[in-house]
Amino acid sequence: MPDANALQEYARKRDFSGTPEPRGEAAAPADEYIFVVQKHDASHLHYDFRLELDGVLKSWAVPKGPCLDPSVKRLAIEVEDHPLDYARFEGHIPEGHYGAGDVIVWDEGRWQPLGDPHAGLKSGHLKFRLQGRKLSGSWNLVRTRMPGRQPQWFIIKGRDGEARDFPRFDILAKEPLSVLSGQPLPSEMTAPASNRGLAGKPAKKPAATSAKPAAPRKSARQRLPERFAPQLATLVDAPPAGDWRYEIKIDGYRILARLDHGNVRLLTRNGHDWSAKLPELCKALAGLEVDSAWLDGEILVVDEEGRPDFQRLQNAFDAGLSEAIRYTLFDLLWLDGMDYRDKPLEERRAALQDLLRESSSDRLRYSEDFTDDPRSILDSACRLGLEGLIGKRAGSRYVERRSGDWIKLKCKRRQEFVIVGYSEPKGSRTHFGALLLGLHDKDGELRYAGKVGTGFSATSLKAIHQQLQPLVRQRCPLKTLPKGQDARGVTWLRPQLLGEVAFAEITREGLVRQAVFHGLRSDKPAREIVREEPRSTHKRSPGAAAGRGNVVAGIAITHPDRVVDPGSALHKIDVARYYEQAAERILPWLGDRPVSLVRAPDGVGGEQFFQRHASRTELPGVEQLEPRLDPGHAPLLRIANTRGLVGAAQMGVLELHTWNASVDDLEKPDRFILDLDPDPALPWKRMIEATRLTLTLLDELGLSAFLKTSGGKGMHILVPLRRDYGWDEVKDFAHAISRHMAKLMPDRFSAISGPKNRIGKIFIDYLRNTRGASTVCVWSVRARDGLPVSVPISRDELADLKGANAWNIQNVAQRLGGPDPWSAWPSARQQRLGRKMWQQLEG
Repeated sequence: MPDANALQEYARKRDFSGTPEPRGEAAAPADEYIFVVQKHDASHLHYDFRLELDGVLKSWAVPKGPCLDPSVKRLAIEVEDHPLDYARFEGHIPEGHYGAGDVIVWDEGRWQPLGDPHAGLKSGHLKFRLQGRKLSGSWNLVRTRMPGRQPQWFIIKGRDGEARDFPRFDILAKEPLSVLSGQPLPSEMTAPASNRGLAGKPAKKPAATSAKPAAPRKSARQRLPERFAPQLATLVDAPPAGDWRYEIKIDGYRILARLDHGNVRLLTRNGHDWSAKLPELCKALAGLEVDSAWLDGEILVVDEEGRPDFQRLQNAFDAGLSEAIRYTLFDLLWLDGMDYRDKPLEERRAALQDLLRESSSDRLRYSEDFTDDPRSILDSACRLGLEGLIGKRAGSRYVERRSGDWIKLKCKRRQEFVIVGYSEPKGSRTHFGALLLGLHDKDGELRYAGKVGTGFSATSLKAIHQQLQPLVRQRCPLKTLPKGQDARGVTWLRPQLLGEVAFAEITREGLVRQAVFHGLRSDKPAREIVREEPRSTHKRSPGAAAGRGNVVAGIAITHPDRVVDPGSALHKIDVARYYEQAAERILPWLGDRPVSLVRAPDGVGGEQFFQRHASRTELPGVEQLEPRLDPGHAPLLRIANTRGLVGAAQMGVLELHTWNASVDDLEKPDRFILDLDPDPALPWKRMIEATRLTLTLLDELGLSAFLKTSGGKGMHILVPLRRDYGWDEVKDFAHAISRHMAKLMPDRFSAISGPKNRIGKIFIDYLRNTRGASTVCVWSVRARDGLPVSVPISRDELADLKGANAWNIQNVAQRLGGPDPWSAWPSARQQRLGRKMWQQLEG
């Protein structure tokens, strides 16, 4: 329940006898943290961003609204807490009242704090994930030091697969309507497009609750668009309430088909044209009785029992045997000059079914849907060895992004756990929030295994709570306490009662993910409950998490047990899992720069090749940049999400090398790099000495610098810059440093490349600052014995460093979770190369 004083300011500002806003006497029905974004046409159009915490909605006014571009910071002004039932408020606040104007619910959903949310708010940096209809993925609220009567924050999108470039994609312009009523603000109903949000308000108010789809974009025939992006589903852990249609989740490749008077193009989710790879499907689609269309579906290959088999699909491509590939279609975006995206789901699918009914080809199939109990359907799908279900909200329209109107339910593992405690309820929930779980290890010790907070009804919450009360105890029954927030506000129990829980996986830390409660068990003694391991006929990779399978970040890893490094016996699946684990740390340094790849399909001891540009072989999740950025070549590459990292590993990539400039301005570097490259015969202490001497020079020049191990023999020194200089000027400055050090200490340093010029010396490599050159990215694996990792370090750590290959993918986990040695980088990004610096180097 909220603090009694939490809503005093909210109530003080409002006269509830004249405003329809809720008094805050009833809580919104939510078992998990909710969030809402309300579009508010008051004295100025703005968006109110609200997060549920401690029984209230923590609130910020965002004048320009949220943006999906991580490089765009939107001001968010902290305002008074609002009651939970405000989350569903839509309507007109009369003139003369606080906040007078019209309000619609622009987005709603669930949010998940990343870490302790109270600590985040107190420190001024709250990290969280959203799962809404329009906003999803990782986000940040960062408090500024700007003066004002109310605290000023920035709301910033995280770098992940949900990010989009602005202004090329403007979520506010693309999705202006209420998610409750499907209607715009009243001022947007009548105002011309150029003045929307500024016009006077008509007398008519928007509907508050009736949900109906928006009208089709145009009724007249239109020109067939060149491109569409697919609608993507949001992963959920339980079927939601409401009217949904469910289809079997297909284990294949997503394909959009464009049909134009017999000419067929088959486009992947990333926009690559696969028409030449799938001639039989093109022929089948060309035979449909249609002039123009856009169709959405999944290509697949089935096994002997008719089940989709992703491995067989990949094998068909590898062998060039596309005859076995089928196309299961589930949506229609366009048909004979009519845009169907704004039509209800049922109407789109009925038109698709009619279209396919006339086809005689056995290569085209319609994806049937079900309206039965989704838990029963999912249970049947899982027993048949299928991947899960896709749910689609009845009446919803088609949107070209990830949406809460499409959800995915995956088949999960299931076993008993010992119930060791329960957490306090939040919001409107009663009795308890989540059950804390335990499993016995091989020594018989009871270890924390995570918690489960979904799968309960109001009745089961009460019944289970009653059974837990006789088991309450003061001391924690676990060998070690859970970390962080999981140990706060817990009522501990004697470890006697068992719960059956379904889950997606158990992490390397031994915690369940996406857990759903299925019931209490009393047919086994608690002391026998251990982690159930699936039997496997394959040799398990050292360090691999048990039971995780061969799918990492949604990418199926083929040949997972292929040995990548014979010396350490590390496998391909280990590399994929490392990049998934390191994604949060590596993507800020990788996602906005062109990347070059070192591919080693036969492992460390085999042939390796360097790839800077796109090739005919698609890399799952790896983006191709616009050709104009590197004229005369195939497109440059970029990896901006976890899927891209793991997709690269699936294709044999070990190393990731990045440019010294960002993709938004490749002609102006934002850093330079000094690569200290030693004679291999030199002792390590000489490298430590050389690094300190180079840092001393940079200090004298007044330049802040940052260190990382190369993962090989040397050290890398990175210097952030303001983007005021071209490539030649930056390279010349780095060259001047190299020459200066070699001139001062010719017995220690060389400014000339080549092995013969660094005998007994260390070459300060400045050549990595040329346009198109790249350096191994921080946190990247190296294609060397032991699979070392390039790791950032602080100056204080230099003295104790044992080598540039001190960390590898087996021992770097703790480092990944530790403090960031480069946390001061943002404050150094405005450094300039002044005339005095040049004079010092040339003197």
